[in-house]
Amino acid sequence: MARVSKLDQLSDKVINALLKRYACPMPFHAVRALFMGNIATPDLHASPVQVIRDLWGGALPEFETEQDAKLFMTALMQGLWGGMSNHQKRTNPFKLVRVKTDQPNWETLARFTLIRREELDGFLEGLFAGHDELDLPEKAHMATNVLGEIRGLIAGVHELAITQAKPTDVSELDDLIKQIRELSIIVAKEINVVVQSCQRARAQALETHVAPKPILH
Repeated sequence: MARVSKLDQLSDKVINALLKRYACPMPFHAVRALFMGNIATPDLHASPVQVIRDLWGGALPEFETEQDAKLFMTALMQGLWGGMSNHQKRTNPFKLVRVKTDQPNWETLARFTLIRREELDGFLEGLFAGHDELDLPEKAHMATNVLGEIRGLIAGVHELAITQAKPTDVSELDDLIKQIRELSIIVAKEINVVVQSCQRARAQALETHVAPKPILH
């Protein structure tokens, strides 16, 4: 497992703080998944700046100073977007955020499933980039189907957790949390299948559309 540097941890903290400062409607873990999906999307018209604008309903938040605006865009574009772009490599796969689950109770299960559901929603929203349908490579298409099915399972467990219906036994809660952990491993794997499959498809498309050098007269 790749180690997370102190700089990366600091960057995440800074970006998270900026998102909260400017009242971003989407939590940090969902934003990073959204960016990852949009980086992977086959839609070549997708724009990182527009994705950032869309987080605030189509317009950037208001800044008190030009320096604040520069810090904001640098953190999100070079920091978060740039960092997510590096996960297109097989040697540096995308990972879901860590969630503490050492205490098996309803609150832990509810928070765990909410975070995973929001990450899945963010990734798929970024991938489809506003489209209801999208031409995907076969492997990516199959992976998104798996992600959709898991999203439904996690959403169901989340509903169970917030209504606190059953189970009531601690061991059963612990089993559910373990199942979500196992599903999380599959989610991360399938997300990386989508990312790497789409990256290869884009590279091949670019290779087949290379313009010939013009003849100079």
